[in-house]
Amino acid sequence: MILKTERLILRPWEKSDAASLYEYAKDERVGPIAGWPVHESEAQSLEYIQTIFASEHVFAVALKADNRAIGMVGLLIGAESNFEIDDNEAEVAYWIGVPFWGQGLIPEAVKAVMQHAYENLNMQALWCGYFVDNEKSHKAQAKCGFKHHHTEHDKYNQFLDDYRTEHISYLSRSDWVDLS
Repeated sequence: MILKTERLILRPWEKSDAASLYEYAKDERVGPIAGWPVHESEAQSLEYIQTIFASEHVFAVALKADNRAIGMVGLLIGAESNFEIDDNEAEVAYWIGVPFWGQGLIPEAVKAVMQHAYENLNMQALWCGYFVDNEKSHKAQAKCGFKHHHTEHDKYNQFLDDYRTEHISYLSRSDWVDLS
């Protein structure tokens, strides 16, 4: 599936995206604050494309101008989520390369995925999380209508083998309809 916004194409990841994925995911300002390690090689980025990103509901975020992958947005539905949620709910995950921070591209991408989740997948609620000190992620969630639901302290993060405090945000289907 491909979703389009004013400036973006949200599309499945391709093997040919490995170089651009590595370019942005090797930056230590991107992964660790989002809870995952920096990428060590283009081969590792390709492996992630073929495994972690090979989900029907995980999209490469690409600019319409050149269709080059600059980030990721996706839905982790039910048991796929990092949270304990129902099968008709999803976690929204996202990140974008540093050169594209502050341009409103992630809220634009997230809103398109939210619409897809509610209108096409009939989700009843969406969840998002952000770790303490990731204020950019918090602002992106707020721009999309997510509200703080609860905070989890000393939550184990398997990807970096550490413990963190995570703020969990929520947006019900009815609240999304009210925003539309």
